[in-house]
Amino acid sequence: MDIDAVKAALSGAMAAKIDFYERRPGKHQLIVPILHEDGDMVDIYIQSSPLGDGHVRVCDFGLTLMRLSYTLDLTDSRQRVFDSILINSGVQNDGGNLYIDAPMGMLGETALQFAGCAQKVCNMRYWNRESVRSAFYEDLGIYIAEELAEYSPIADRYPLPDYPISVDWTLTCNSRDFYVFGVRGNDKAKSAAIALLEFQKADLIYTSMVVHEDMEELGSKERLYLTRNADNEYPDLSGFKDGAPADIRRLAPTA
Repeated sequence: MDIDAVKAALSGAMAAKIDFYERRPGKHQLIVPILHEDGDMVDIYIQSSPLGDGHVRVCDFGLTLMRLSYTLDLTDSRQRVFDSILINSGVQNDGGNLYIDAPMGMLGETALQFAGCAQKVCNMRYWNRESVRSAFYEDLGIYIAEELAEYSPIADRYPLPDYPISVDWTLTCNSRDFYVFGVRGNDKAKSAAIALLEFQKADLIYTSMVVHEDMEELGSKERLYLTRNADNEYPDLSGFKDGAPADIRRLAPTA
């Protein structure tokens, strides 16, 4: 990459705002006064583009996702948001390295475009609590529908026609029903516990599986009431993924 040609491609006010620092041969960091919310400068690098002369690759060498990983994991739902940010920003992802291949004459505009994308990605860590938590139910549903499909999952089933609370998911193995409840917060814990008690009173034959978003956040009374009525509890979604398949096979009656 001809760095002099890159500098020459910048003109006017944009050139005055951008400086270059060669980190390694052929790989220059753009020094641009664009910051993250905590005051750190957005990581932007340039290198030769596989599109050849007349183009330059604007990238981050994986530093944006590394920065995000310190405080946030990309679950299924967050991954979809992340992918949407990249698509809307015209940014590609090569194994964690975010990049744009741009015409030389568009370097200034592309750098700003790339910086805006990096800021949006890193701002995913500042989602409010309810927005982050809302991914729990969706992630649970995706896992059940995709990984437990052999158990014929049915969503929002009402085991008692006259009772207004449904089971989040019903799984069936060797004619045994497994009622799966996702529990996020005290209100859902109470409703799940009451529903299980009603099912027991109606002499329904089933095995209940309660999946917590975070079991430690429940109030002591809610946790105790739910534990008294649930057959199996998983402290978080990861625990359910690890244990549920084996538990279903173990607890189902012999075919």
